[in-house]
Amino acid sequence: MTLVVFDMDRTLLDSRSQISPYTSETLALLRRHNIDYTIATGRTLQAALSPLENDYFVQPMVLKNGAVVWQPGEKTYSHHHLLTPTDVNEVISVFTQSDLNPFVFSLEENQHHAVYHAPLREGFEIKLAHLFESERDLPLEALTQMPQSAHVINISAMGPMENIQKVIDYVEHQPHLVAYSGMGITAQNLAWLDVHHSMGSKGNGVQYVTQYAGYDEIIAFGDGDNDISLFEVATESYAVENADPELKEIASAVIGHHDEDGVAHCLRERFNL
Repeated sequence: MTLVVFDMDRTLLDSRSQISPYTSETLALLRRHNIDYTIATGRTLQAALSPLENDYFVQPMVLKNGAVVWQPGEKTYSHHHLLTPTDVNEVISVFTQSDLNPFVFSLEENQHHAVYHAPLREGFEIKLAHLFESERDLPLEALTQMPQSAHVINISAMGPMENIQKVIDYVEHQPHLVAYSGMGITAQNLAWLDVHHSMGSKGNGVQYVTQYAGYDEIIAFGDGDNDISLFEVATESYAVENADPELKEIASAVIGHHDEDGVAHCLRERFNL
């Protein structure tokens, strides 16, 4: 039994963060041929659902880079890897020492996410907060209001690449942590960064789903370093043309650009749709 797994941003979604009509038609063809599909994304549930709402994503979803798995039918999280309070305090301290404003993502008791942050200083921090609150439906709270018992999924930031690199260097010496990063605003030399528990990878999340639902074949699509673990557990892996070089190197093949329906064209050829 086959499961097709998509990264969302810069892979399945176009540059408008939408599923194009052609890709939507392709997903309908997958359903007609009884081929299951899902997502493995860095987004939270609330941020993921809006672009997917018209395309029948009913299989378990791997969210926050594998830190949590959402069961749509049961409307509950069935699997998660959280940061310990000690991890949270130490990582926030490293962010602060690196002159980065931490955005702390937590999983609340009502199964919704919240984001805690320090006072916003730069214009890009304000824009990032607006993105979380307005476009991704995430409530924002002051970091000082975060309870010690908070269930923290990951800690994120955006800032100059040299500052981001300081945190990456720290995480490399912490085997229970992992850092994902990439360019956020190239013109300003601003990169983004996510720090997770090392077991909270897309690969581990997808393996959990395959064991839970009995899949024996995984066909994966991605574009960035947080997709490496996904490609490592996949039967077949396809990097879009706009993917990072290191992902292209380990992919089964490189396909078309995400803004040119590369995933959809690949699926139609792969499954003779």
